[in-house]
Amino acid sequence: MAYLNREQILQIQDLPTEDVEVPEWGGKVRVRGLTGAERDKFEASIVVRKGNRTEFNPENMRAKLVAMCVVDENGNRLFTDEDIKILGQKSATALDRIFQVAQKLSGLRPEDFEEMQKN
Repeated sequence: MAYLNREQILQIQDLPTEDVEVPEWGGKVRVRGLTGAERDKFEASIVVRKGNRTEFNPENMRAKLVAMCVVDENGNRLFTDEDIKILGQKSATALDRIFQVAQKLSGLRPEDFEEMQKN
């Protein structure tokens, strides 16, 4: 296997997508995995600094990830960060279904969340 050069790497469309049926909403949504920068932003949003330590803060965690990963057919986010609070008021079952797919596509393992809780 040959080494890739800069141009080849930058041209690769490497963000996976998956369509998810959401019966609670009467249709389906397209879920896209996070970019590296988006994953860092998401992880930063679920920890809170308290003095010189950080604590895991799962508040609206599912809605945050769903807002970042649900996209239209062109790959553009459907929800903004401002939509997170209202999105968090939607069905927990629907959000969790989408969250699990977004988690998988973004390489977020359950162990990652456990690690954040410990640290």
